[in-house]
Amino acid sequence: MALPYLFEFWALEHQLPPEGDWHSWVVMGGRGAGKTRAGAEWVRAQVEGARPLDEGRCRAIALVGETIEQVREVMVFGESGIMACSPPDRRPVWQATRKQLIWPNGAVAKVFSAHDPEALRGPQFDGAWVDELAKWRKARATWDMLQFGLRLGEHPQVCVTTTPRNVGVLKDVLAQDSTVVTQAPTEANAAFLAQSFLDEVRARYAGTRLGRQELDGVLIDEAEGALWTSAMLSALQVEDLPELDRVIVAVDPPVTGKGTSDSCGIVVAGAVTQGPVQDWRAYVLADCTVEAASPTRWASAAIRAMEQYGASRLVAEVNQGGDLVEQVIRQVDPLVPVKCVHASRGKVARAEPVAALYEQGRVYHARGLAELEDQMGQMTAQGFEGKGSPDRVDALVWALTELMITPAAKWREPKVRVV
Repeated sequence: MALPYLFEFWALEHQLPPEGDWHSWVVMGGRGAGKTRAGAEWVRAQVEGARPLDEGRCRAIALVGETIEQVREVMVFGESGIMACSPPDRRPVWQATRKQLIWPNGAVAKVFSAHDPEALRGPQFDGAWVDELAKWRKARATWDMLQFGLRLGEHPQVCVTTTPRNVGVLKDVLAQDSTVVTQAPTEANAAFLAQSFLDEVRARYAGTRLGRQELDGVLIDEAEGALWTSAMLSALQVEDLPELDRVIVAVDPPVTGKGTSDSCGIVVAGAVTQGPVQDWRAYVLADCTVEAASPTRWASAAIRAMEQYGASRLVAEVNQGGDLVEQVIRQVDPLVPVKCVHASRGKVARAEPVAALYEQGRVYHARGLAELEDQMGQMTAQGFEGKGSPDRVDALVWALTELMITPAAKWREPKVRVV
């Protein structure tokens, strides 16, 4: 009967607290990955001693959720909450009127809502469990008030269980040297989830930015003032593609071919260009980018993408490699149709007209473009705020410029002949 309560024997790796003198432990995972159970078991471990009436490390704990109701229904009484995880001889008593739990050894956990940060002004704690920090409306103020209250004991700690979202307070917590992180996708806890649920959410959201966030537990970083936002990209995703009038592959080659080089951006896109310019639509089909590749390898990858998607042309930027770029491509396939393009303007100036196409709802994305979309979320009017070079975005810009912007500038309304 004791086995279900011996969490350390059957817990998943991401559910166990790391060793070391950390201040914040962030359990970041997809929906159903077992984050709540990890938080509840951590509270148990801090409160309980080796025997039922022993004193644990923590005597005064804060339980903080978005609302009082969510703390009570999820963190305290939920299927993976504190009450469900506690063995009968160590189960705390819930005092509803005082909004607190009291353990047999005298430890107390008080409940707080992120809607009322000021309620944390005054109480003091030696530990805290914070749930779904990334969805709180008053996250910054609540987190700050909690930090001032963590002043009891030798080394107060806080466990944060959350699905990642691109919010400042979570990013700041993750950036602290005193923070440790464990991370897992939804599938890590598949043994305790309905197979129909897994099948359904993967069918709907696999390969999307929302899927990476909600299922893979990945923090999708998006710069303030990004040219492309998550909401914009999510709205433009399509399942079925029309018959395309033209398909091309665009390449942004790296400067060198060393193991430490930037990636070679390779993006496949097509367009429907029937009728007036305002009716043209572009479709981004695939991101075939290769990491730190030699010239021969990236050229081969680009040509394979052409063959796979039936592209009519390869567009390659030659700012860095000059004539060598085309020579490398022709070494792999002497007959491949190549158009060499040279950037006379900066990355942002070239990207802004393409971003305008997205704002107009004239570009759509197929699934499986999460890494490209991550880079797009880091491109602002001031420049690229991500790490390294925006190689995928550069290739995307060249592809859509070739498909939409350049031909649109040359398009003329057909003259109507009057008889």
